[in-house]
Order: sequence, then C-alpha cells, then structure tokens
Amino acid sequence: MNLRNYSLSVAALLLFINGACVAQSAFSQLPDTPAANQAKGWLEVFNAGDVEKRRAFLQKNYPSRLERFDRETEMRRGTGGFDVRKVEESTPTKVVLLIQERMGDQVARFTVEVEPAPPHGIKQFQFQLIPRTGEFAIPHLSENELVTSLRKRVDELVAVDLFSGAVLVAKDGKTVFAQAYGLADREKKTPNTLKTRFRLGSMNKMFTAVATLQLVQNGKLDLKAPFGNYLTDYPNKDVASKVTIEQMLSHTGGTGDIFGPEFEKNRLELKTLQDYVKLYGDRGPEFEPGSRWKYSNYGFLLLGVIVEKVSGQNYYDYVRDHIFKPAGMNATASEPEDQVVADRSVGYMRSDGAAWQPNTDTLPYRGTSAGGGYSTVEDLLKFATALQTNKLLKPQYTEMLTTGKVETPNGGKYAYGFQEATVNGTRCFGHGGGAPGMNGELKICPGPGYVVAVLANLDPAAATRVADFITNRLPSK
Repeated sequence: MNLRNYSLSVAALLLFINGACVAQSAFSQLPDTPAANQAKGWLEVFNAGDVEKRRAFLQKNYPSRLERFDRETEMRRGTGGFDVRKVEESTPTKVVLLIQERMGDQVARFTVEVEPAPPHGIKQFQFQLIPRTGEFAIPHLSENELVTSLRKRVDELVAVDLFSGAVLVAKDGKTVFAQAYGLADREKKTPNTLKTRFRLGSMNKMFTAVATLQLVQNGKLDLKAPFGNYLTDYPNKDVASKVTIEQMLSHTGGTGDIFGPEFEKNRLELKTLQDYVKLYGDRGPEFEPGSRWKYSNYGFLLLGVIVEKVSGQNYYDYVRDHIFKPAGMNATASEPEDQVVADRSVGYMRSDGAAWQPNTDTLPYRGTSAGGGYSTVEDLLKFATALQTNKLLKPQYTEMLTTGKVETPNGGKYAYGFQEATVNGTRCFGHGGGAPGMNGELKICPGPGYVVAVLANLDPAAATRVADFITNRLPSK
C-alpha cells in the first residue's frame, strides 16, 4: 500500500474503515507532554462516544474542527474508536502514534502537533496509512477459523447497524460461507437473502472491460487505437484523436467524471449512453492522455458506447448475451430504476449522524457501462468462475484483463477494469463499487483459490470492511 497523508476528515478515515479487529488500548504508554496529552484527550472523548464531551474538547482545543463535528460523529460510529498500538516519536509539541481502528484492521500513523505556548492548542492532525507488516501482520487462519471469525465479526457489525447485505466465500468454486443480513426494505421489513439483488456501483466496470476485451480478441477493436477511430462523430476531436481504448480501460486517458452539478441537474434525463455523450462530449482532456492515472467514470461510459458501435448491439443486450448468459448469471442486469425489479433492495444512506434514509433521490435513471445495475453474491461467484475457467475470454486475454498495469494512489495496480493488489501476501484481483446507499466488493484470489463477494445496501464502507476482513485472513494455501 502506498502511504499518503490525510487530514482528519471522513474521506480520509473511510479509507481505513475496513475489516474488523479490536486492539488493546495503550494510553498508559503515552508520554507526559503537551502534544501527547492533547492526543490522549481527543482519543478518549472520541472513543467514549460522548458527543457533548467531544464538542467541549474541540471547542477548547481545536475549534476549527467543529465545522466538521457531525462528520466526526459519523466517523466514530463507523470506526468504533481507535486504540494506540505504539508511540513512534515524541517531542513536547509533536507526537506520532500508530493507532488501529476498533472495528477494522487498518493501522495508521497519527500525528498531532500543538502550539508551543500554553494552553497548547492543537495545530493539526495528520493520518498516514501504513501496511500491516512486521509486528502488525495479521496471521492467516485456517478455513474453519476464518468462517468462525467472520461470522462473529459480521454479527458485531450488524448489531451496531454497520452492515446489511450478503456475504459469500468460495474455495475452488465451492461455497464455504454464504449468509445474508439485515433488511432489503426497512419500511416493509423485508429481509435480505442470498437472492437479494444489490446495486453494484462501479463493480459494473468489470463487465464493460470484459466486453471490450472480447471485441479486441475478435479483432474488432485495437487497444492501441484512439477511440475516435470507432466514434467518428465524437464532438471533441482532440480527445477522440488522442485517447486510446487501452487508456480508457486503465484510467489513464484523462476523460474525467460524469458526476457533479451537471449530473445532478440532468440526472433523470440521462437515459442512454448517448445522452451522456451529448452532455459531456465537448469537454477536453483533464491532462495529457497517458501521462498519469486518474479514475474516470466517463472513460468507461465511452467504452460502453464503443461496444454498441462495434458490436451493433445495445450495451445492455451485449453484456447480457456475451457475459451474463454464458456465465449463468440470471439475477444480474441494469433495468431502469423506475421499473419494478424482483428482489432488488432499497439502498440506505446517511450523513452527519442522521438516521438511515433511502437513496432514491440520488440514483441515475439507469446504470451505465461506468457503473450501476444490480447483482447477487451468487451471480458474482458465477462471474468469477466463468472468468477463471476462460468461458468469457481466452486465457491470454483473461490474464491481460486482470494483471495490473499502473500504480494507483490507494495502493495496488489498476488493470483493465480490474484492480490488482497483494493482500497479506496473497494476490487478489476484482473491483469494488460505492455510492450513497450501496457498496460492494468482488475479490478473486487465484493462489489459494478463494473468491470473496460482499454486497451491501448501506453506504461505503459497509461491504469493503467485511471483504477486507476476509482477504486479510485467507488461508495461505
């Protein structure tokens, strides 16, 4: 994992709200210095969950933090608090601690700096993610131990309303754990089951990438060619003549996002892939294509348009006929949100400490080639199996699809619509998805032969923390 600095914010801490494990508190190890005392003071009120005591502490010691107080409350709910694992550096005005979240596996370097003069107000907090190696390495478990630990951890997350969804673990294609939790519809009290269809978010990019590689394999697309060779009427000729198919597959084309004010304004009018091109097609590149990596939803949207152009089929029909049907995925599709879909769950989101609310007013009209649609954990296992047994692509193209090409800021490498990473010594590839009221992860770990599929109808990182808990502890053989 690459290390990066983060200020204390929800965005930062969502990156390490993953997995589940409780570390022993080590506050007694903290030195008696102004910086360490401020760090201890914040950790104590944060961990206690007493909103008013935390507010009073911040008002006195770090008043600029109060503008994000509600987000910090939500962060407390998600992490369960933090425990000190080690004091790494200490001076009167600065302390560096290694801390671990109580509801997850992630360890971070926590730096607190204070003013040199009394009352030693806090100047800043910084977090830096660190890999769990050496003294913090997580031991691999046997399969039976993993299942027992997983069952206990998910029960704990459900008890505090941090998970609602379905979890599946398979070894060599055989399911070793599969269970659903929580409610698919809180108003109707409908329980989630293994047949419940959860929205996928960006996990859909895997299907788009497979579709693209199928057309490459069949000689209908050239990875190195600019996409303008296929979309000859694309509005911005500069983008079309420079950005290649390969760059869009690996997020190095600079094609930008589809979400933001324009999306919010036109959300329900964006009904086809071409509607997105009409809205965003005049934009220039964000940076010189091929010069760096930046996640681009619009690039994958355009890949869907190219699939339509080259195959002569509607994108949704193409992935149904060439991916879902061959894999036996009978519960996966992208029907519009205004259509009734059996077993499709309601997504629930919340912010600033509020209660869970349906995410209905945030959803696009329909999922796209960049993300969206819905599936089940059982269908995701079928997809993983079809991919690994080369039912969807020839072996060399499957390898091309899933082998990392470019380093990403969050660690690991991005391949073509798949993320590749080494997790506690085990190579895994797959993709996650997340948006308000939805979160999912598919992790395929061919060495030990495991597939992990987790889908949730809650905000990130509901599914991610469970999937990471599993992959961090997979048997090594």
